[in-house]
Amino acid sequence: MEKDSQGDIWEVFIQAKPGMPHKHAGNVHAMDKEMALQNARDLYTRRGEGTSIWTVRSSEIVASNPKDDEAFFDPSDDKIYRQASFYSVPKDAKQI
Repeated sequence: MEKDSQGDIWEVFIQAKPGMPHKHAGNVHAMDKEMALQNARDLYTRRGEGTSIWTVRSSEIVASNPKDDEAFFDPSDDKIYRQASFYSVPKDAKQI
């Protein structure tokens, strides 16, 4: 397999403001991690849209398979104590 002359594909995540979650913005081609950050900055934050950038090589992302969702997520069904509906809220609790 021939190596792409543009480098690897890197996924880009941007944080709009401090304290907010990073959101997927797109991807860039780059030869290394420093170049990926610079390319992401140049492409996705030209107008000051972000305060933080994450880049991750696309080949490093691990995801669950939608075909396996029933078996993969099944173990959580038997832990009802993790659901908010399992607990009753005291009448005196005003902040909840």
